[in-house]
Amino acid sequence: MALLLLGGIALLAGLDGALLLLGLPAPVVTARLADVHGPLMVFGFVGSVVVLERAVAIRRAWAFLSPAFLGLGGLALLSPLPVVIGQLAFMAGSAMLLPIYREIWRRQASTATAVQSLGALLGVSATVLWLGGAPVPHLVPAMTLFLVLTIAGERLELARISPSVDERAESWLLASALVLTGGVLVALVWPGIGYPILGLGMLAVVAWLFRHDVATRLVRGVGLPRYIAVCLLAGYAWLFVVGAVWVLAGPAYSGPAYDAVLHAVFLGFVMSMIMAHAPTILPAVLRRPLPYRPVLYAPALLLHASLVVRILLGDARGLPELVQWGGVANIAAVLLFVVLAVVSVLLGVPARKTTTKVIR
Repeated sequence: MALLLLGGIALLAGLDGALLLLGLPAPVVTARLADVHGPLMVFGFVGSVVVLERAVAIRRAWAFLSPAFLGLGGLALLSPLPVVIGQLAFMAGSAMLLPIYREIWRRQASTATAVQSLGALLGVSATVLWLGGAPVPHLVPAMTLFLVLTIAGERLELARISPSVDERAESWLLASALVLTGGVLVALVWPGIGYPILGLGMLAVVAWLFRHDVATRLVRGVGLPRYIAVCLLAGYAWLFVVGAVWVLAGPAYSGPAYDAVLHAVFLGFVMSMIMAHAPTILPAVLRRPLPYRPVLYAPALLLHASLVVRILLGDARGLPELVQWGGVANIAAVLLFVVLAVVSVLLGVPARKTTTKVIR
């Protein structure tokens, strides 16, 4: 709970920084909040939550150092401490993820763990380069793929029940992950070559997810399975947008294409994954159920509708007003999901309706 609280603080601060970046009034204004917005959201919020689930899964006390460092790093960035303190904490937390995957690999070697480990390596690389002075916009591919490969590896773990997932399918995903890892390195030196490679690799991962993920079948179900599937498939669609932008627009470190990539992946994909997995992952972490209720569709629909306004209308057509309106609605969607999730946990599992047979 304490580690989740640190992630929650990073989320709220990141949303505050998003308002500042949109040029809008924000509840809290600090000198550097807008500058650390990206790493704060990637490592302080999403990274700490994702890594916490991994730490819980292996049941080793030392594993909780990873989410602890990430959460405390986010807190350091929000404090008057030098930025380097937060950077060092992020680097330590990311590095501690590697022995977590080593422990998982020791228990059961798998392609899924290999893919996730590649993501962890890119996460460490991003924190080291940021500490070394690399501008955050140049680190977006590494930060993006830290989360994308982590989630793709987890989806492979679940997709093994699918009859379409065989050794060839697993090799396809691993090869795509290796291409993306190499693309990050090339993009740092030769952006004009590296970004199209990244785009093609991303499109290959998207094709794999649409072909093999169980979400394509669960979407025809009802209740929680259908809700999860809808969120997953919507997130995969935004990854397609990221791949297409990298292929067609190449490197972009500011402007509409940069905004489109950032928010398509970190809101459209990552936040959609969080919405999808929360009802199943959070109970394992909190030891309390997060029951599914149909009202959870509301923040998901608001999130994706506002991203359409922001990216496909605002960024694509050069309309900054729509970027602002879409950005505000993005923030509202995230906050609405948090509120609904907390309320659902507090209310507990809904009482089942019972029927009484009347005998005359």
